[in-house]
Amino acid sequence: MSEKKKNIGGQAVIEGVMMRAPNKFVIAVRQPNGIIAVKRDDIKLDSNKILKKPILRGLIGLYDALVLGIKALNFSAEKAMPDEFEKEGQSSKLETFFSMGLGLLLGILLFLYLPLQLTELSKKLFPIVEHSFLVFNFVDGVIRIIFFVLYLLIISQMKDIKRVFSYHGAEHKCIFTYEQGQELTIENARKMSRFHPRCGTSFLLIVLIVSIFVFSLIPKDSHFLIKLSSRIIFMPLIAGISYEILKLSGRYADNFIVKILIAPGLWLQHITTREPDDSMLEVAIVSIKEALRKDDDETYQKPENVEYCN
Repeated sequence: MSEKKKNIGGQAVIEGVMMRAPNKFVIAVRQPNGIIAVKRDDIKLDSNKILKKPILRGLIGLYDALVLGIKALNFSAEKAMPDEFEKEGQSSKLETFFSMGLGLLLGILLFLYLPLQLTELSKKLFPIVEHSFLVFNFVDGVIRIIFFVLYLLIISQMKDIKRVFSYHGAEHKCIFTYEQGQELTIENARKMSRFHPRCGTSFLLIVLIVSIFVFSLIPKDSHFLIKLSSRIIFMPLIAGISYEILKLSGRYADNFIVKILIAPGLWLQHITTREPDDSMLEVAIVSIKEALRKDDDETYQKPENVEYCN
C-alpha cells in the first residue's frame, strides 16, 4: 500500500521558497554565494477540536499562514540580501506592526472603500444599481475584481516581483511532483504545471466572489459608513468560507464542474507565476524535501550546497 501523501503548502519568498508540511515549516533561500540557506522548524499542532471545525479552521489556518509568511519573508531578506539587511537593520516589532497596519489600511482603501464609493457613484448613471441590491453588490464585486487584476498586472512588471513569481512557479511544480508520486528531481519538476488549484491567488479570487453574496446580507438602504464597516466585519466569515471552498476544489480538482469553477483562479496564475529556471527548482526541491524529512531519518544525506540556520 502506498504511503498517504501529506498535505503540503508553500509560499514564494525573496530568492526562495517556504514549504509547510503538517508538522514542519521550512524556508530555503539561495544566497549570493550560491549556497542554499535552510531554516527548519517544528509546527505546534493545536489539539482544540473546536478550532478544527469548518470556517474556524480556515481562520486559524490563515492566521498561521500570515505569521509564518512574515517570518519567511524576513529570513529570505536576511539571507538573499545580506548587505541591504545589515544596513537597514532588523525591523523592530513596532515597525513591523506599523507596516502591517499600513498594508491593511491600503487593502481596505483599494479593495473595499474605493469599489464601494464607485458603485455608489454609478447609481447616478445606472438607476438599476440603486433599485436592485443584487445588481449593486454585483457591480461592487466586479469593480473589486478589476482592481485586484490591475494590481497584480502592475506589480508583475517589477523586476524583483518577477523573480518571486518564478519561485512561485517552482513551488507549484515541486508540490505537483510530490502529489503525483514522482521522485523529487529537477527533471521531473520541470515537466509539471505551474498552475495549482490550491494557490493563494485562487483563494483571493474566491474571497472576492464569495464577498458578493455575503455582502448582500447588508440592507441596501444602509448608510455608506455602515456598508463599509459591515464589509470589514464580514471579512473573517468570508475568508473562512473561501478556505473551505479552496480545500474542496483541491480535493475534487479532476471533477468537470470543479474544473470550470476553478478556471478563473488558474487563469490568474498566468500573472502570479512564471516558469522557473533549474536553480529555482533546486531551491524548491530542497525546501519540500526538508519539510517532508523525519527528524530521525538516518538515511538522509544533506546536499553539499545546503547550510542549516537557526
